[in-house]
Amino acid sequence: MPSKKSLRTSKKNANYNKPIASTAKTLIRSAKELIEKNPNSDATKEKIKEAISSLDKASQKGVLHRNNAARRKSRLIKKLSAVTKK
Repeated sequence: MPSKKSLRTSKKNANYNKPIASTAKTLIRSAKELIEKNPNSDATKEKIKEAISSLDKASQKGVLHRNNAARRKSRLIKKLSAVTKK
């Protein structure tokens, strides 16, 4: 069982991290949906830019590991390039 202090700390960190991670996940999900619907539109490119920005912010704040953020960005761009090649 964790100590009282570590429990307080983990709850505080979870409250800080949750909205940042949630925003990043939501933007990634909406970017993927737009990629599938219309990969060449300006809205899609703007949404991808927002998603990448949110991943960078999460990485800078320590919510996500930098390699995790880089992997997610890479997969997003890879998905876009695979659809646009078709």
